[in-house]
Amino acid sequence: MTREMTGAKMVVQALKDQGVDVVFGYPGGAVLPIYDEIFLQNDIRHVLVRHEQGAVHAAEGYARSTGKPGVVLVTSGPGATNAVTGLTDALLDSIPLVVLTGQVPTFMIGSDAFQEADTVGITRPCTKHNWLVKDTDSLAGTLHEAFHVATSGRPGPVLIDIPKDVQFATGTYQGPKPSASHYQPVLKGDLEEITELVAALETAERPVFYTGGGVINSGPQASQLLRELVELTGFPITSTLMGLGAYPASGKNWLGMLGMHGTYEANMTMHDCDVMVCIGARFDDRITGRIDAFAPNATKIHIDIDPSSVNKTVKVDLPIIGDVGHVLEDLVRIWRSSSLKADPAAMKSWWGQIDTWRARNSLAYTPNNDVIMPQYAIQRLHELTKGRKTFISTEVGQHQMWAAQFYGFEEPNHWLTSGGLGTMGYGLPAAIGAQVAHRDALCVDIAGDASILMNIQEMSTAVQFGLPVKVFILNNQYMGMVRQWQQLLHGNRLSHSYTDSLPDFVKLAEAYGALGIRVTQPEEIEPAIKLANETNDRPVVI
Repeated sequence: MTREMTGAKMVVQALKDQGVDVVFGYPGGAVLPIYDEIFLQNDIRHVLVRHEQGAVHAAEGYARSTGKPGVVLVTSGPGATNAVTGLTDALLDSIPLVVLTGQVPTFMIGSDAFQEADTVGITRPCTKHNWLVKDTDSLAGTLHEAFHVATSGRPGPVLIDIPKDVQFATGTYQGPKPSASHYQPVLKGDLEEITELVAALETAERPVFYTGGGVINSGPQASQLLRELVELTGFPITSTLMGLGAYPASGKNWLGMLGMHGTYEANMTMHDCDVMVCIGARFDDRITGRIDAFAPNATKIHIDIDPSSVNKTVKVDLPIIGDVGHVLEDLVRIWRSSSLKADPAAMKSWWGQIDTWRARNSLAYTPNNDVIMPQYAIQRLHELTKGRKTFISTEVGQHQMWAAQFYGFEEPNHWLTSGGLGTMGYGLPAAIGAQVAHRDALCVDIAGDASILMNIQEMSTAVQFGLPVKVFILNNQYMGMVRQWQQLLHGNRLSHSYTDSLPDFVKLAEAYGALGIRVTQPEEIEPAIKLANETNDRPVVI
């Protein structure tokens, strides 16, 4: 169906045709025609943030918690440049976003006009793909292509830069035609390679599954198939930070998180394994450490939809290119139909060794009746929220790692954190995005006193839109992770890692119109969390 309409109207119509129900944004001169069209309709909600970085992180929280692409609308110049941090964050963590930016009129591009910036040039390294649309007739096709690229293959952020005169001009609108796209990633894995993988698993004596965010990005079916595979084989499983929840933390084969902040048993299992199957992860440096000493005696197998991620960091013995869900489906089917079983004696010996490592209890800490241990605080939060539909976001730092270690994630898409970029200020807007998508859910941002101040202005967004997000601040008055490295590597010279002149967070919450609760003793944690859980008319800061 084709119709004549303005470019601004095309944007709104394309969003409707793509099933978009919410846009996170901030208006400015170069996008006012689009904002006018948003005003004239009621199908798409707009959430007004207080900073464009907050808009992108909120869209990330929405996307990660729903599996649908998040949509952002910001103006030209500083509007676009403020979005760069969020774009880079989404690129590294494979989060599908469609970001629409305004631009000065086409005839003014290159003249250093007011609020002009080379948005396409600036964002080329931090998007999966981007476009500058100079012709209204090509706008609709570009919008539909953007959604296809953002959500197909390895997901990621895309950006469309739309000059103001293109928004005002009239052109021909066409509906989505995804089959017409030139971008068609391979979804099905090679059956011969999958059969070779099955043979490697059958003969493995010390196997391990190493999983990542790609399992979650593939959709709920992939996580279910992963659980089936672990049950069928009896193999141990570990995960990256981004993969938490794909396999339940309560599962008997779960080793905990892998890497520099992971468990002793996960890291020792990885080091001593003879067959390692990497599923939807990318051998990040926080996982591998020294490349030459990473799983030195293992046959390495890598399943990933992104060919550029394979053999990029770690050379593998068997690469399988394809969508994790499709590959796992074939893998489970072949294993079942062949009635295969792992070597019982070898697996008994392997699990015996793993249990020895587990007995070290690497995450143990000394309880204290007088001081609030952060691990204890997060354990209590977990116990008091696990019966509800709960989404946990974090900022970045020590609190983030404690959350990953001590909050047990049972399902995919409920853990929202900045992995690859490590972006302080991510958690509050991400929780807002999740709360917009799941109005009846409990959305909690576990934060540190330094990180929360990065995007604290978004508390105003939460209040305006009646979003009862909870912010759980572990306040040690330091940039904790920075201080830790200074203690370990820089002679305990705490150079500017102490946070002086912190606000009274309770009063700050009240100033925004939220509920503020101060907890100073361990016994006060439980009643504070219960009060927060029962407060549904406004945000809560503990």
